[in-house]
Amino acid sequence: MAHPLVDQFRFTRGEWLRGLEGISDEDGARHFGPMNCISWTVGHLAWHEQRYWLHRSQNIILFPKLNDLFAYGAPMNTPVLTEMLDIWHQVTQAADPFLDTLTTDKFQEELLHNGKPVGQSIGSVMRRITYHYWYHIGEIQAIRQMLGHANLPEYVGDIETIAPYRPE
Repeated sequence: MAHPLVDQFRFTRGEWLRGLEGISDEDGARHFGPMNCISWTVGHLAWHEQRYWLHRSQNIILFPKLNDLFAYGAPMNTPVLTEMLDIWHQVTQAADPFLDTLTTDKFQEELLHNGKPVGQSIGSVMRRITYHYWYHIGEIQAIRQMLGHANLPEYVGDIETIAPYRPE
């Protein structure tokens, strides 16, 4: 059984995907002023997952372009939503076996990159990415409202069934 924080993280990923349901490539590429488009945000969260759960934790980089195009501060670009979702799925599937190894003790360990501390515990990184997802869930729902989408998902979904509280 996965650690409770991992369960909550996976629930968050599910809510993220629920918020992306029904978005076309065309709508995923729409920019409103200086805001990034939805497809860029999908690439951005794929970059986060790759950065922490693959690159820093296991020295694996599946998609080098994520580091160039979707890192914090990267210039605005407009990728294709379906391509970004495919990359996101590949990165998260590759990260899942690592996430399954996490324990309370492991969450307290310093995250290392090439054997050097990065200034964050694995638990802090887990929380950072979880909250980062929620930030972008809200942002994407706002973009969808500006696009005129109706019947948007309400949050938080079925957490009591999918990822109820359980002690460590």
